[in-house]
Amino acid sequence: MKFLLSIVLMFAFLVAASAQNEQSPIVEKDITYKDWTYKGITTGEGINLRELAKGKKLVMVVYYAPWCPNWRHDAPIVQRLYDKYKGEGLGVVAVGEYDPLSAMKTNLESLKVTFPAVYESELRTDKQKTTHYAYRKSTGDNRNWGSPWYIFLEPGEFDKNSDVLATKANVVNGELIEAEGETFIRARLGLISEKLGKDTAQAVTTEVCDPAKPSSKLKTPIVH
Repeated sequence: MKFLLSIVLMFAFLVAASAQNEQSPIVEKDITYKDWTYKGITTGEGINLRELAKGKKLVMVVYYAPWCPNWRHDAPIVQRLYDKYKGEGLGVVAVGEYDPLSAMKTNLESLKVTFPAVYESELRTDKQKTTHYAYRKSTGDNRNWGSPWYIFLEPGEFDKNSDVLATKANVVNGELIEAEGETFIRARLGLISEKLGKDTAQAVTTEVCDPAKPSSKLKTPIVH
């Protein structure tokens, strides 16, 4: 009985650890990030990024694959930040990739996502054809699928006469470190910094998001 209990506890630990094995810091990178218009996952209506950003101080765009466990770990974090700071000038939009539209809808419903969500692609074979792939590779993300991948945009600095919204931006080539993300967001929104209790996790590069083997290549995060 004790042996069985030990196995169950070990399995639970591995599942929890596997959801945080690609944490990565927020870093500033050169990037040619362009405006886009994609269809909403739940509404089917076109959503334009520049229009969505109007009146916002900061916009967080997160690209994700619904089947990726890293996204399922990060989605509640993004939702918490959205709920807490949307009234302070934060905009959030998710861009779905590499899964059928029906699966994207189910994923958003199961995660109780309320921030806007659009989609760029529906096929896993389109991976190297997407802007998501091009953008993250240009900023040094060497993961296979790159889910999730974040870029922070400051609408006040958008070029009004160009479809290029940013030539330099802060990105996250992996899972968002929640404490660091909140500190960054508060600073960009002009809010007084608050002391956050979580330690920063060291970024690791082990790939987890494999649609065929979603629990393969797991590695416990290094925390200091």
